[in-house]
Amino acid sequence: MENVPTFLTLPLPITTLLFIFLTTKISKHMRKVFLLCLLIPVLGLSQTKDVVSANRVFPKIDKVLEFEKALTAHAQKYHTGDWKWRVFEIQSGPDFGGYHITEGPLSWDQIDTRGNLGTEHTADWNKTIAIYLTDRGSSVYSEFQEELSTVKLTDYSDKINITHIFPKPGWGPEVRASIKKFKKVWEDAGQSVAVYQSSSSGPAQYALVTRYKQGLKERATGFRKPIKERYEAANGEDSWDDYFDNIKTSVESSWSELLFYRADLSSK
Repeated sequence: MENVPTFLTLPLPITTLLFIFLTTKISKHMRKVFLLCLLIPVLGLSQTKDVVSANRVFPKIDKVLEFEKALTAHAQKYHTGDWKWRVFEIQSGPDFGGYHITEGPLSWDQIDTRGNLGTEHTADWNKTIAIYLTDRGSSVYSEFQEELSTVKLTDYSDKINITHIFPKPGWGPEVRASIKKFKKVWEDAGQSVAVYQSSSSGPAQYALVTRYKQGLKERATGFRKPIKERYEAANGEDSWDDYFDNIKTSVESSWSELLFYRADLSSK
């Protein structure tokens, strides 16, 4: 490196470097370079907030009103700020009747350093909410996939469709490539789709969350051109058949569901 002061090449403590920076006459350009070097360790420690946790609970059929009241009170008291809840009611599919509770987005470091939620929090959940639940439930951590999505992570909507895709073992890259080809299809049609990949939460899974910004009328036949026509316009003639061949080979199973956001049950 030409014309770089000798002290920039030495393994000195940061306090010593700061003293030299403040007392040495160097050019404005070199000051910027020096400051950037000091910031590199700090930047390396920062983590992107792209992790979302989702818990599914299923109230007893005759205790729904009591459950909703207790859940609302719990969310307002214990789940605010970075830990706020967005609660959805599951309208269709195998989990119909359940509630989908999302927390985040967070970084893995935040989750790691959160610590115990405390005796008071746990007691409140057990005494005011768990008493109305069935034994059924699930929990998953997922990472938002910006490069596959057509909408920002926190650009939400009140009505969503989630398509759960489970790759066959060893076929994850092929499934990811198939989803990536759909991104342009969604973009060209003005569809808001957020893509998540599960992490340490059972079988490998991609969750495609279609956010209906214009409401459920987006699902109506004729609202957009047929999917095959749109896909081949984006990926070439006969690409639709290639897509199905890939799915037959790489996907173990998939299913979808409709969910409606419940602002009245969520953190304020």
